[in-house]
Amino acid sequence: MEALLGKGEVGPVEVLNGDSTFPVVLVCEHAGRTIPAALGDLGLSPEDLQAHIAWDIGAEKVARLVAAQLNAPLILQRYSRLVIDCNRPPHSENAMPPISDGILVPANNDLSPPQRQSRIAEVFTPFQDAVSTQIRRPSCAMVLSIHSYTRTMAGHKRPWDVGFLYRKHSQTSQDLAVEFGTFVAPEKIGLNQPYQIDDEFDWFVPMHGEASGLPHSLIEICNDLIATADGQQKWADWLACAITRSLRKDHS
Repeated sequence: MEALLGKGEVGPVEVLNGDSTFPVVLVCEHAGRTIPAALGDLGLSPEDLQAHIAWDIGAEKVARLVAAQLNAPLILQRYSRLVIDCNRPPHSENAMPPISDGILVPANNDLSPPQRQSRIAEVFTPFQDAVSTQIRRPSCAMVLSIHSYTRTMAGHKRPWDVGFLYRKHSQTSQDLAVEFGTFVAPEKIGLNQPYQIDDEFDWFVPMHGEASGLPHSLIEICNDLIATADGQQKWADWLACAITRSLRKDHS
């Protein structure tokens, strides 16, 4: 297997509040946009590497702010989703896309099996192991993944400001959506929007949410609302409030 990360390069995982007993674990798969030195710039322009294809704009800052407010455990992934997307099945083409939202990614074209395996072994697996470790702790009663999305994708306008995604377990997403109704117009809140969860394209919900049996939701915030510090703080405040309120609900 070809080595990916060189000596002194940043590790793929950052864990905040790892010893906290707060009952909600936060996950942010697309937090970073670092590229390993061995991959150069992936053949992309600086503009492309700052765009939504490379990371979830604003998601890391929102996640950090929520974690700080709640003293919640948070697992962040530091490398660009174009290196390997940690919310995709690792052996799918979508995990290392040769094209993303119409943009060619030259460094992901015709990858050899050893090249793919190095990205899985050095980035994907350590991150997923860190998530699994946190959600197995006795204090964990819920796991939430924080993402952002672009307002327009493949030429299609997405009118929602926030979406809560699920497949088999709907209650947590529905609870969070209800609580967000205090802050956001109902028509701007989506359930299973801006896309739907399935096994081919998603990892967090099936492999950490459903597999663990924990209440869970994948949260998507439109990135034009959290591109600035003010927007990030506002949405973090709202999300922290919604999480706190949802924990008080009794569905027994």
